[in-house]
Amino acid sequence: MNLTSLFAMPGLSRNPATLEFSKLSEQQLLALAISLEEDDARIYTQYAQALHKDYPDTAALFRGMAAEENTHRHRLLDLYRQRFGEHIPLIRRQDVRGFIERKPLWLVQPIDLEKFRAQAEVMEAESRMFYAKAARQATDAGIRQLLGDLAAAEARHEQKAEDLGNRFLTPQAIHTEHETQRRIFVLQFIQPGLAGLMDGSVSTLAPLFAAAFATHDTWAAFLVGLAAAVGAGISMAFAEAMSDDGSLTGRGNPWLRGGVTGLMTALGGLGHTLPYLIPQFHVATTLAFIVVAIELVVIAWVRKRFMGASFSLAIVQVVVGGLLVFITGILIGSA
Repeated sequence: MNLTSLFAMPGLSRNPATLEFSKLSEQQLLALAISLEEDDARIYTQYAQALHKDYPDTAALFRGMAAEENTHRHRLLDLYRQRFGEHIPLIRRQDVRGFIERKPLWLVQPIDLEKFRAQAEVMEAESRMFYAKAARQATDAGIRQLLGDLAAAEARHEQKAEDLGNRFLTPQAIHTEHETQRRIFVLQFIQPGLAGLMDGSVSTLAPLFAAAFATHDTWAAFLVGLAAAVGAGISMAFAEAMSDDGSLTGRGNPWLRGGVTGLMTALGGLGHTLPYLIPQFHVATTLAFIVVAIELVVIAWVRKRFMGASFSLAIVQVVVGGLLVFITGILIGSA
């Protein structure tokens, strides 16, 4: 079949994004079904590959689902060859109105087990509805029977997924995977974010309050605090990104970690800098004191919540360090 005859097929235009499902021919329906099964099998395989290291049980679940989709694809291919030969026109889900766009794997990062499983449920439900509607549209008895069978198979596939889940995702496996997910989240986000927040909240205290008490000029204090916060954020971002590529420690993409660290460092410094936008020195300084206290309590809570530290001990450690830097800044500024 040449290109002219291909584009002349009923319902297929040069603008594929405008294809109407109701106008697809039986050949196009089968071609679309084959493409859908290939996409779903590929997505499940990618999920399995992404999960196999840290979540082997869920990876086994997705491998089983990919095998099911490949079985459906082979049945569709066999019937297509019998009816229409070897050439299969390229029709994808994004070419037909009404289909849900599949997110590529990199958009589902960081890995979230619940997102993956929710995506699988959507995929199965969409496939079931597609086959049911396509079967009603087909007039060829053999095609209609296969599409109807696949609609029923997709309905059973949801049960199959549940059976696979019962087989691979035992309560112990789920608990282990959730613990692994929590550990990875802590390594990739909480630790670098906490390091940045502590550095930004504490290290910028001395220059900010030194400038404030030396000049009693809120705008000058604000500029010093802004420069200290942004400069510390940039420095911490590059330091974190270049310290560990994550290949051995499992701490994830170094530039993502660096971005988290740099952002939290800057935010930590800006929190008690912003009050100095208020022209009244005593009001701005009092508000800055309150913000500093809140920042130190938040740091202590995060350490308790995610790092397992005692809240009282964390408060003592953070507050003592913060007070020392804070007093240093005031003494230097008042000298």
